[in-house]
Amino acid sequence: MSVLKKAGVIGLWLLLILATAIVTAAIKQSSADGPNRVFSGGALVTGELYSGVEPDWSFVNDIDTLELQLLNPEQSRRIWTASVDGKIYVWSGYMNSMVGKLWKSWPAQAEQDGRAVVRIDGVRYERELVRVKSGAGLEALIELMNEKYGSAGTPAAIDSGDLWMFEAAPRATEEAQ
Repeated sequence: MSVLKKAGVIGLWLLLILATAIVTAAIKQSSADGPNRVFSGGALVTGELYSGVEPDWSFVNDIDTLELQLLNPEQSRRIWTASVDGKIYVWSGYMNSMVGKLWKSWPAQAEQDGRAVVRIDGVRYERELVRVKSGAGLEALIELMNEKYGSAGTPAAIDSGDLWMFEAAPRATEEAQ
């Protein structure tokens, strides 16, 4: 067997081993309590469940990411966040790109069923993700997002559907429904 052929066979085996390791790690993480930096996780189950008055969310402007889990499906991910006018927001960009359409399923899932859990510093908050397409404070939110993350968000990106914004509003209680 020629040296080139042997190198090709070894390369294919190494590629197969790498792919198997990545798939195995992703499957294992999918049932874990929360995401890691690379893979989505399962339900957020540990940590105190917050109850009380609505928090002052301005502290999220000093953290990089939070953990966000939808209730349907029970899958969690790390996501950027910001607070403006006492409200907490999360978003997803590149929604019109091919990568965004293949990779980012959570925004469409959240639009169908916005019930979510947010975990920050070990504390879980029950929230309702409400898509925001316009309104007061949106320009300030985009400005903060761009400053905090070096993004290039614009109101036009929201209008075109390339950037999906969600307020993580308080979830209505069972008694209120």
